[in-house]
Amino acid sequence: MTTFHVLGFPRVGAKRELKFAQERYWRKELSEQDLLALAKALREKNWKHQAEANADFVATGDFTFYDHILDLQVATGAIPARFGFDSQQLTLEQYFELARGNKDQFAIEMTKWFDTNYHYLVPEFSKNTQFKANPAHYVNQYREAVANGHKAKPVIVGPLTFLWLGKEKGEAFNRFDLLKDLVPVYQQILTALANEGAEWIQIDEPALALDLPQEWINAFQSVYAELSQVKAKILLATYFGSVAEHAQLLKSLPVAGLHLDLVRAPEQLAAFAEYDKVLSTGVIEGRNIWRANLNSVLDVLEPLKVKLNDRLWIAPSCSLLHTPFDLGVETQLQEKNPDLYSWLAFTLQKVEELNVLKQALNNGRASVQAQLDASQAAADARKNSKVIHKAEVAARLANLPANADQRKSPFAERIAKQNAWLNLPLLPTTTIGSFPQTSEIRHARASFKKGELSLADYETAMKKEIEYVVRKQEELDLDVLVHGEAERNDMVEYFGELLDGFAFTKFGWVQSYGSRCVKPPVIFGDVTRPEPMTVRWSQYAQSLTKKVMKGMLTGPVTILQWSFVRNDIPRSTVCKQIGVALSDEVLDLEKAGIKVIQIDEPAIREGLPLKRADWDAYLQWAGEAFRLSSMGVADDTQIHTHMCYSEFNDILPAIAALDADVITIETSRSDMELLTAFGDFKYPNDIGPGVYDIHSPRVPTEAEIEHLLRKALNVVPKERLWVNPDCGLKTRGWKETIEQLEVMMKVTKKLRAELA
Repeated sequence: MTTFHVLGFPRVGAKRELKFAQERYWRKELSEQDLLALAKALREKNWKHQAEANADFVATGDFTFYDHILDLQVATGAIPARFGFDSQQLTLEQYFELARGNKDQFAIEMTKWFDTNYHYLVPEFSKNTQFKANPAHYVNQYREAVANGHKAKPVIVGPLTFLWLGKEKGEAFNRFDLLKDLVPVYQQILTALANEGAEWIQIDEPALALDLPQEWINAFQSVYAELSQVKAKILLATYFGSVAEHAQLLKSLPVAGLHLDLVRAPEQLAAFAEYDKVLSTGVIEGRNIWRANLNSVLDVLEPLKVKLNDRLWIAPSCSLLHTPFDLGVETQLQEKNPDLYSWLAFTLQKVEELNVLKQALNNGRASVQAQLDASQAAADARKNSKVIHKAEVAARLANLPANADQRKSPFAERIAKQNAWLNLPLLPTTTIGSFPQTSEIRHARASFKKGELSLADYETAMKKEIEYVVRKQEELDLDVLVHGEAERNDMVEYFGELLDGFAFTKFGWVQSYGSRCVKPPVIFGDVTRPEPMTVRWSQYAQSLTKKVMKGMLTGPVTILQWSFVRNDIPRSTVCKQIGVALSDEVLDLEKAGIKVIQIDEPAIREGLPLKRADWDAYLQWAGEAFRLSSMGVADDTQIHTHMCYSEFNDILPAIAALDADVITIETSRSDMELLTAFGDFKYPNDIGPGVYDIHSPRVPTEAEIEHLLRKALNVVPKERLWVNPDCGLKTRGWKETIEQLEVMMKVTKKLRAELA
């Protein structure tokens, strides 16, 4: 019989119950006991969904209050020593302080989980890191599942991936040297699970899809020789890319089974044709929302079934953490766009697809013929749909002028023209774009969407918020202002709603980090801009002040990366379509007198393929799409971009090739570590390193910001240095926002006087 399992399940709940409970807990409106009870109920629902879909195992250990890598730091005793917490006796309050910071310590650094839109908390390893097992997180969830009558499979990220994803802090050393101390701790955690009766334990090693150094690859043999001594079967899970180059190694490892991502890398299956253990095939897309063509999937699986028999397992390609919960609640989408609705599958639909595949493999296709026919009909309808392709879009891309993506003059000439009219002081200050999304803003937006507030009244409410933001920035004496983005629900969704080729869900939320959830747009067809999207809001904001107002757009790569993207044409083509559409908006802003325009690209680094061999092709089309978004602008129009939570060291030539006049980057959590790379590279254009962390409510001290700015001045010429927060301020409250910006401005003015 074929075994069906999942690698992980969404954590936040069908209606984001965990998010709202966490935030109430942080506001001290909900007790710890009530938060724990709600979390337990969510876990039980997740297991019930898996069991009802006929899964042979439910996943445990995948549920987290904030981040699964933070849970692993606690479980291995590897929480940052600077907090002074005992990992063995860690309270829930302390757990959240690790993630969010406290009055004495900034939060653990956060970055993207491989090339997904999920953020994890980066382990901080020192030469003296002392690992100590605390398996409670994994054991307690396993016990819960068993107590609920489920056959459970614990899930834990493996030791090599855990070490690889961390950073070295303090005295120079190689974190690989910590592996010998870490593996025994893993053994203790796995042993605790085996003692509870766990038959199988899933150990995730997605780092195998990266270009790991050879010593790390070699270590898999000895590490898994030690871990296999535990009296439980190990399923080694890889995903997000091909591991074909490691086939011989993986076949030789003393594990009981291997999981392959056959959605991202179907070609790798050939390298494992002679695998003689359990082979878990990731055949249902775990990172996108398109319905599978189950007949096509069965064409791959049926020969494997003949060959492997009971050793064939089926699963999603990766954890379903990255997909929304339930398509069934999207009644508005079903009514408005029934064709598109029929092409989609969320988490609950994906596990049902796996159920159909399991039945077909065990009992023949005829046993599920109706489901297979429905799947085929949806695939055929999508392929032949007339609403997806627009001839004029293809023609515009094909007929772009030569060098359309290049500015008219080099940066040195442009910046001179820009400085002449901007007339900004040394160390000019700005923010990244958004200001607090207050309850009043959210209430007005919700009322407008429900039809309880007229368009005129809604716009009046938004204008009131914009004026408030402008006045506050004037009081703070910021140099380049923003309108605050009160009218925007999300930096990608807002634009998607105004571009053709996009569709939207009502409840399609996925976790970004902690309690932060996003609702990605669905790019299903060719992209065009029917009419201006931001111009009148920026014009209104500019009319309120004599200071420079910055226009705010989200860039094409970020819109692409933070959407569920169509999979019937190359991603590069979709991205260029978006870039060309955005260029119309940029030129309209310029005509309206908005001549400082920020085109945010926080996602450009995360879009990198996992294999370096594929980087150049990606960076070429991503850079072209970004430059196309501002094609045709005048030299004296200043183009800004913003990037956050990324390591840029290895792609700085490509970042420089974007040729933005000003780039702002996240640097505060890494103590300006990222900026050093820009300095070493001699980044040619203006740069604004973030001087405080906006993801924490704490107000930085003057000493902290001065420390960071002085480090920046050692790297960037004072004439090219801007001062700004790390990121947008929409998630903060007004009180802390004002206090944070006041400190930033006070330190900036102090240094201006000193430098002058």
